[in-house]
Amino acid sequence: MQQLVHFDKEFFKLVNGQWTNPFFDWIMPWLRNSNVWIPFYLFMGLLIIINFKKQAFWIIAFGIITITLTDGISSKVIKPYFDRLRPFNDPDIGTMVRFLLPYRPGNGSFTSSHAANHFGLAMYLYMALKKYLGNWMLLLFLWAFSICYAQVYVGVHFPGDVIGGGILGCIIGFSMASVVNRFNAGKLHQPA
Repeated sequence: MQQLVHFDKEFFKLVNGQWTNPFFDWIMPWLRNSNVWIPFYLFMGLLIIINFKKQAFWIIAFGIITITLTDGISSKVIKPYFDRLRPFNDPDIGTMVRFLLPYRPGNGSFTSSHAANHFGLAMYLYMALKKYLGNWMLLLFLWAFSICYAQVYVGVHFPGDVIGGGILGCIIGFSMASVVNRFNAGKLHQPA
């Protein structure tokens, strides 16, 4: 376990301290800000409403349940249990962290709720809608990954935190998509 923690910290130092540039210093704090993505969330909701009409309510409702579960389990169950310090508070590397946000988030670092929420939503939407909207839905995973990378880059999470959050999110997203797909079996139609 110690080797894993050591590797996690070393990889963090690469992403946060060496693989840096002025453009990423500007874009990464913006990229990981959930409010920036509100237009995207609204667009996805509108896309679902337009394409799936009667079943849109259930698709959106299960999407909200997915986020509620990923966020709740990550922040209310896992973080208090592990109580891992964030990189900027870690006694081994805290003074080396390039912290790029105007505030310091509280609570624990493992798992990343950003990672859980975004990978949960990506997996949910991909599994629930890929049959109807195609493989371009795989881009949702690139979107989730970029947000997770930004979390490490700005100094709020270790790589293991976002990997753990991503795994949690994918498990919950897959589970919720399985439920909504069973619920909507035969009711969804190919969008026009």
